[in-house]
Amino acid sequence: MTDNSLASSNAQLQPELSSAGSSPAWLAVAALALSTFTSVTTEFIPVGLLTNIASSLNVSEGAAGLMITMPGVVAAATGPLLIILAGRLDRRIVLLLLSALLVLSNAFAAMAPNLATMLAARVLLGLCVGGFWTFAPSATGHLVPAALQPRAMSYILAGISVATIAGVPAGALLGEIAGWRMTFFAIAAMALVVLILQLFTLPSMPAERAIKLRELTVPFTQPLARMGLIVTLLLVAGHFGTYTYLKPILQQIYGVSSESVTTLLLVYGVAGFVGTFVGGRLVSHSVRATALMAVVMIGAVLMLSALGATGVTEGAVAALVWGAAFGLVPVALTTWMLKALPDSPEAGQAVLVSVFQIGISLGAFVGGFVLDAYSIVSVLLLGGTLLMLAALVIAATRSRSTQP
Repeated sequence: MTDNSLASSNAQLQPELSSAGSSPAWLAVAALALSTFTSVTTEFIPVGLLTNIASSLNVSEGAAGLMITMPGVVAAATGPLLIILAGRLDRRIVLLLLSALLVLSNAFAAMAPNLATMLAARVLLGLCVGGFWTFAPSATGHLVPAALQPRAMSYILAGISVATIAGVPAGALLGEIAGWRMTFFAIAAMALVVLILQLFTLPSMPAERAIKLRELTVPFTQPLARMGLIVTLLLVAGHFGTYTYLKPILQQIYGVSSESVTTLLLVYGVAGFVGTFVGGRLVSHSVRATALMAVVMIGAVLMLSALGATGVTEGAVAALVWGAAFGLVPVALTTWMLKALPDSPEAGQAVLVSVFQIGISLGAFVGGFVLDAYSIVSVLLLGGTLLMLAALVIAATRSRSTQP
């Protein structure tokens, strides 16, 4: 399917804007990009604070990994459910409610006296993440004309990389200086600012129609979409089964000091930011090749780390390659599903979000279990194996279905 046909399929969502490049439209896109940045920062800030929070709440690092698992489980369950319950409700209202939940989640997490309370706060985050990633991609169709939607989408997805560049490292640094609770308070304040910005910038975004339950089964019936979902599950589980424990990996495998971990998180994030925009260009040529490149790069880093790579320099190289590779992932998987299901973009994104979050929660949970029961090397080997399986599935798409 060509980019022109993809744009045509989304044209029905195109708003009546006074001009293609109108400032209000791009301010609204910026507000969604900031929402992406804030929600991703919230979801993955425990990665940079894992040991701090575990020590403070008197739990193991594996148990603390449930902070990543919990929102993933909830998001996986609620993404498809929310799109059905929302019916034809104005998407502006939906996005504002989700942003309000983000504020509450961070505030509750900052005051959590124990792991149980922290996980309850992360349940609220899961509701926000599941809903936001279901509705945000199609929201671009209400903000800019079809021809400009790829650009708007790249800006919104860039919030993921910016979160890893600025959000997670800055949160980790603030946590080292003022304590992890102050980090959550700071993100709550930022989420409140984003909510206010959305109030003033997001236009009315009425749904064209309500999504029926049966439409959510469509991605499982289309060969290309089904293969994409299998790749997503393996790739994301392998990635987050190890990325969740990136701080222990850098410290135990590469001998990086606690202070230097923040620097390497920044390296990871900058590489991911660059990777996102490079991925935007690569997917225009081949979604399949882009996804395969990302999977092989991440898998190679995990396997080499498990086989004995040591030293701060080697750790920096690993963070650089890993970050650049994962920067390709969001745009590759999103584009894969949009091209596989051009007539059901919201349903396709809802199922993709669900599988993505299942991969996050499953990877973080199993990774934590393996870490507590065995070792960090075992975690790396498990993640690398899942990435290699994902590569095999991508390779199989050439013979089994139309290439994306």
